[in-house]
Amino acid sequence: MDEKIIDKIKPGAKVRVWERIKEGDKERQSAFEGIVIARKHGREAGATFTVRAVLREVGVEKVFPIYSPVIAKIDIISSPKKVHRSKLYYLRGFSSKKTRERLKT
Repeated sequence: MDEKIIDKIKPGAKVRVWERIKEGDKERQSAFEGIVIARKHGREAGATFTVRAVLREVGVEKVFPIYSPVIAKIDIISSPKKVHRSKLYYLRGFSSKKTRERLKT
């Protein structure tokens, strides 16, 4: 994966992660779009980032290893103007509208 994209994956950024999914002998790509709420372990081999989305009024979180071969690509949709925390776990209790207000996106 490109180093520029890895640097842009920060808490508060809105991203679209394309995953490779194998179904039988076929392979397809599926997108998961949401807000990065955590980034752990820097650039080491076990580094991960957590993406949160609200799907059908239910909060869904996925943890992605940065260097996983399952990830086809990552699109950075928007990045926050200013975030003062490295972990945004407090967003779990907010609605989508309130989240946008807090992140000023």
